[in-house]
Amino acid sequence: MKIQLGRRFWIVLTSVIVVFSLFVIGRNAIHAVKIKRQINALEHERSFYVEKIALDSALLEQLRFDDYLEAYAREHYHMQRRDEHVYILEE
Repeated sequence: MKIQLGRRFWIVLTSVIVVFSLFVIGRNAIHAVKIKRQINALEHERSFYVEKIALDSALLEQLRFDDYLEAYAREHYHMQRRDEHVYILEE
């Protein structure tokens, strides 16, 4: 008994393999795009925090001097001495 595989069988088998391959490749491509977006978002967030660290480090370096520390406290925390009055003018 000899099994004969017809032309139609090979066409169907090839079609199934191609469809399955396209499904797997498409799924992996979608996953790769999602990961690339996450990487871009994390790189953007990293650059933001690196810049913020640089600004905070510069501010910290300036706050080591008493004159600038007093001016910073007056401007940002509305501090004043006991014998003076401070008027805040907002634009």
